[in-house]
Amino acid sequence: MLQQTQIETVIPYFQKWISKYPTITSVANADQELLLKLWEGLGYYSRCRNFHKATKIVVGKHGGVIPDNWLEFRALPGVGDYTAAAVLSIAYNKPYIAIDGNVKRVIARILGLKNLSNRNMSRMKNYLTMNILTDNPGDFNQSIMELGAKICSPRNPNCGKCPLSFNCKAFSMGEPESYPLSVRKKKSPHYEIVVGIVWRGEEFYIQKRGEHGMLAGLWEFPGGKVKIGESLEDALYREIQEECGAMPKILKKIGTIKHAYTHFTITFHGYHCEENGTSIRCQQNSKWIKPNQIDKFPFPKANHKLFSILEKQGWDV
Repeated sequence: MLQQTQIETVIPYFQKWISKYPTITSVANADQELLLKLWEGLGYYSRCRNFHKATKIVVGKHGGVIPDNWLEFRALPGVGDYTAAAVLSIAYNKPYIAIDGNVKRVIARILGLKNLSNRNMSRMKNYLTMNILTDNPGDFNQSIMELGAKICSPRNPNCGKCPLSFNCKAFSMGEPESYPLSVRKKKSPHYEIVVGIVWRGEEFYIQKRGEHGMLAGLWEFPGGKVKIGESLEDALYREIQEECGAMPKILKKIGTIKHAYTHFTITFHGYHCEENGTSIRCQQNSKWIKPNQIDKFPFPKANHKLFSILEKQGWDV
């Protein structure tokens, strides 16, 4: 959960998770959709799916005991070099160096490295390997991470409180903020998305995304990207026709929300619709549900913003 998510956000999710699934075996035996529902809102849902796969391997192959060697732990789904080093050093006292963004910044400043080239990354790894506390590698890794998070920040580092400033080249040159040089981020692409809540009596249609790709395994309404030069209504007709084999009747617009993902942003338009002569061709993983059943299914966060509008407006068309 802590991968790419702040601890303040994680704590309530972790508490709910650990109270419901306190052991590796309980996670391995759980239905993935129930796990995704608990994870709902945290984002990066592949973390949840990979964790579920990893627990099955740990239970089936390792007798429910998390492996304590690099090759076996690193081979688990969703585990990269950083996660492997952090977990093995903290849980098993193994002398592996854990390098995240905070650690890179701290060591780049200590060594006076302007850029994070492959050569400089090797220099930083060598420096950490030579200096890691082999008796307490987990404490060492956590301390450098915390130093970067709380003292050696990207802007306005508090060098006066830093225990390593005496040995820091960036500090001695009087310009710690210049190390390392920040990489200019590319402007994120933006997409217009339109979805339809298609009603049949008191129920509406939802469908489940595939098991691969972004937001895999979550539920959604039919719809998709608006093409250049296409109106919202025309895009909605086209998307529902393509996905469901039926041309809906658009009743009224629900509202518009904005949402940001890691690499792009969206404007999300929702409409009330109903079947119009031709029945929806239900996908394999699809359901007709009532509004009071919506909490039983994991949806992307953008959909929840739409739900908030519906709670204020009322679900009735």
